[in-house]
Amino acid sequence: MPPTTRDLFDTYAATFATRDVAAIVALHSPGSQFWLHNGERPVHGRTAVRDTFAALFEQWPDLGFETYRVIVGDRHWVLDWALTAVLTGQDGHRRPIRFDCLDVVTLDADGLVERKDTFIDLPQAQAALMTPGWTAR
Repeated sequence: MPPTTRDLFDTYAATFATRDVAAIVALHSPGSQFWLHNGERPVHGRTAVRDTFAALFEQWPDLGFETYRVIVGDRHWVLDWALTAVLTGQDGHRRPIRFDCLDVVTLDADGLVERKDTFIDLPQAQAALMTPGWTAR
């Protein structure tokens, strides 16, 4: 029996939590698009997706997520979630941050991610990130 969309989501979420970029990219179609809606342009293809996720994990080594809800449909899911991370101040003090995000993911006929759009709650992110002297690391 082929995996359901919910099965594919569960696999993707578990793989993303490992930060294994090669394993994550293997779940994307060759022409996959990833678009982090924060003013940047979308990236296309496995190589660009790999490079983008690798940079994300390097910038945010303590990146985590908390799932609020998952809405699953035919060959797509919507993930309502919070990004969690730890910022380090210039004095070395660390503080946790979080802000809400929403992923809209569509799958191709083979069950691979063909498009992943991540929307962030910009006011929450700005409030969390714009404290002077703090950086993700």
